[in-house]
Amino acid sequence: MKLGLVIDLDTCVGCHACATACKQWNTSGTIGPLSDENPYGEDPIGSWLNRIRSYEVDDTPQSKTVHMPMSCMHCDNADCVTVCPTGASYKREEDGIVLIDQDKCMGCNLCAWACPYGARELDQDQGVMKKCTLCVDRIYDDSLPESERQPACVITCPTSSRAFGDFDDPNSNVSKLVVERNGKPLMPELGYEPTNQYLPPREKADVPTMDINAESLSSKVKRWANQVIAR
Repeated sequence: MKLGLVIDLDTCVGCHACATACKQWNTSGTIGPLSDENPYGEDPIGSWLNRIRSYEVDDTPQSKTVHMPMSCMHCDNADCVTVCPTGASYKREEDGIVLIDQDKCMGCNLCAWACPYGARELDQDQGVMKKCTLCVDRIYDDSLPESERQPACVITCPTSSRAFGDFDDPNSNVSKLVVERNGKPLMPELGYEPTNQYLPPREKADVPTMDINAESLSSKVKRWANQVIAR
């Protein structure tokens, strides 16, 4: 089993609902509080496990704003695990989720430097690294209805831009989405073999326009107005 996320860049609107839901759930979950510094001031700083990057893609004559949520990719070849000097970072064999043992982490930042996706955050308050856990405490919680055993970001997304499932199962929803929409991993050339996949934006459809003569339009509007008045 290889659990991960599919993110649709065509429908993500950059609302940050996934980021705030992630922070809320994980603050009360297995990894402990995600601290904030000066949260209500002019320059708030804090730990976020999911961040949204926005880009202007200029593909003349078409252009598009693309919002790209980024969190841990749960890579098959995770260098963050390899470089960890205490063994705090590890990849689970049973489902492929990359986690951090908070009791072993000493906050040395080596894993953050090794991660090309910027997916790890040093919690300044606790002095340990934090990252996306795919809400591991939620997805295996038998007390929840099966429909709710998904990461908080997936449940919260208002445009259903996020999907969660098993990439080892060709019949899973995530596997089908990747095939149907030509999903791609982020920066595969680096060799980290990320599990999470992104669905590329669709090409904009050409919308036909009418070539309307301004003078002709004005006369039509005037004629319509006179008919309304006459009634």
